[in-house]
Amino acid sequence: MVPAGPLFFVSAWVLMVFAGIAGKEVGVHPLGYLSAMVLMIGLWLTVPPATGAASRLSIGKAKRR
Repeated sequence: MVPAGPLFFVSAWVLMVFAGIAGKEVGVHPLGYLSAMVLMIGLWLTVPPATGAASRLSIGKAKRR
């Protein structure tokens, strides 16, 4: 299993690449690597807790049935 540290840097690079590719169609400016890292930090801090809370809600509803 790959530790989260290297995955963070790879995911920031992938975000930077795809923002450059789809920038004109989406309407965003190409990102630099540091901007992509800041966005990745924001995503990593918001998405996992939100998915955890959503899964707890759906499990709680299934147990009540």
